[in-house]
Amino acid sequence: RIFSFLDVVTLCRCAQVSRAWNVLALDGSNWQRIDLFDFQRDIEGRVVENISKRCGGFLRKLSLRGCQGVGDNALRTFAQNCRNIEVLNLNGCTKITDATCTSLSKFCSKLRHLDLASCTSITNLSLKALSEGCPLLEQLIISWCDQVTKDGIQALVRGCGGLKALSLKGCTQLEDEALKFIGAHCPELVTLNLQTCLQITDDGLITICRGCHKLQSLCASGCSNITDAILNALGQNCPRLRILEVARCSQLTDVGFTTLARNCHELEKMDLEECVQITDSTLIQLSIHCPRLQVLSLSHCELITDDGIRHLGNGACAHDRLEVIELDNCPLITDASLEHLKSCHSLERIELYDCQQITRAGIKRLRTHLPNIKVHAYFAPVTPPPSVGGSRQRFCRCCIIL
Repeated sequence: RIFSFLDVVTLCRCAQVSRAWNVLALDGSNWQRIDLFDFQRDIEGRVVENISKRCGGFLRKLSLRGCQGVGDNALRTFAQNCRNIEVLNLNGCTKITDATCTSLSKFCSKLRHLDLASCTSITNLSLKALSEGCPLLEQLIISWCDQVTKDGIQALVRGCGGLKALSLKGCTQLEDEALKFIGAHCPELVTLNLQTCLQITDDGLITICRGCHKLQSLCASGCSNITDAILNALGQNCPRLRILEVARCSQLTDVGFTTLARNCHELEKMDLEECVQITDSTLIQLSIHCPRLQVLSLSHCELITDDGIRHLGNGACAHDRLEVIELDNCPLITDASLEHLKSCHSLERIELYDCQQITRAGIKRLRTHLPNIKVHAYFAPVTPPPSVGGSRQRFCRCCIIL
C-alpha cells in the first residue's frame, strides 16, 4: 500500500534494496499512473513495451509527452497489453502515424482522454478508427494535426458523441462544415479550442452555440472572420460560459460584448487582445454583469481609457476576484488607472508594456497598496544628447524592466 504512492524513480530505487522489495516495487498494481516526461530524451520504444508487459491491465494513465523515440510498433505492443488504459498523452510523439490510432481502436475501448498534439502524421484515418473503437472518448487533443479535415471530424463525432473537450488548434484545413458536425453530434461539449483555424466564420460557430449549450470554454483567437454574431449566439445559448479567448478578432465590437456580458454572468477569463474596436463601454458592462471575472487581457485595445478601468476597479469582480489584467500597448492609460485598481486586493499581476503615460511613481504608489503584485512594464531609454568633442559614439543605457 505504501509503495503505491511512490513515483517511478523511487519505485525503481526501492526495487534495488532487496528481493522482497523488488517484488513489491515492480508489482503491476503500483504502476497504474506513469509519466515519463522527465526521461523523454532517453525513452525508446522498448522501454514502453517493457512497461506495458509489466503493468498489463493495471495501467490506467500513461504520459509519453515529448518522447520522440517512441513509434507505432511500441504503441501497438502497449495497446495489446494495457487494455484498461483510460488516459494517454502522446503530445509531441512525432514518430507515430495512423497505425497507432488503429491499435488503440482495436484494443483500448476504455480510452477516455487522448492527446495527439503535434503528431503531424495523423490524418482523418485516425479519427475514423477512434470513432469505431473508442466510444467512451471524452477528451481529444489534435492541435497542429493539420492534415485533418471535415471528413475526419464527421467520422469522429458520429462514434464519439460524448466528447466533452476538443482541441483543434492549428488544424488549418477545417471549415464551417466541420463545426456543424460537432454542433449536431456533441451536446455534452464543454471545451472547444479553434485557435488559428483561419477559415472558420460565423456560420460554423453559431451552429456550435446552438448545439452545445453546456459550453464553458471557447478559444477562437486568430479566427479573424468572426463578428458580433458569435457573441450574440454565445449570450443566447451558452449561459455557463466561463472562458472566452478571441484575441486578434478585430471585427468584434462593444455591441456584441454587451449582449455577452448581460447573459453570461459566470465569465472568469477573457482574452480580448487586439479587439481594436472595443471601448470603455465593454468594460462598463463587464463590471456590472460579470462578478466572477479573474483574468482580463486588453492588450492593444487602444481605445480603452482610465474611465473604463475606473468602472472595472469599482465593479463586482474587483475586490475579491480580479487577479490579472493586461494593458500592454494601451496608449490612453495613465497612472490614474493604477489608482483605480489599488482596491483590487486579489490582483496578482498587471502588464503595462508600452503604456507611455504610466510612470515609475504611479507603479510605486500601486505597490504601497498591493505589495505582492507583479508589475511588468517597459520604459524606453532617453535619447542621448549628441556627443560633444571626440568621435566616440555614445549609447543610451539598457531598458529597465520592472
